[in-house]
Amino acid sequence: QVQLVESGGGLVQAGGSLRLSCAASGRTFSIYTMGWFRQAPGKEREFVAASWSGDSTYYANSVKGRFTVSRDNAKNTVYLQMNSLKPEDTAVYYCAAGPSRVGITWSSRYDYWGQGTQVTVSS
Repeated sequence: QVQLVESGGGLVQAGGSLRLSCAASGRTFSIYTMGWFRQAPGKEREFVAASWSGDSTYYANSVKGRFTVSRDNAKNTVYLQMNSLKPEDTAVYYCAAGPSRVGITWSSRYDYWGQGTQVTVSS
């Protein structure tokens, strides 16, 4: 079992920055692919970014160049640095852990989920 707890959400003006954290406990953190997803009101949950073995990362086109995912395996924590935020980035952000990088953009490929943290970007 892996338990995930997100933090760092909040209210920010357009153009601002936030850093989300996801602390993991339980089984060995380093072996997991860690993903970030988001869900806006009335919309489906969508992939944002993922990190897997080593420094490999992948981003949705909508956040590429603005968001950076990183992880500290010693602290069992994955981060999502969000810069140049836009109102359309407003959503509940979730971190998730999965067994491999296959299908990393699919939420169904992840076994464990955090409770989510709200990010609101005002115009």
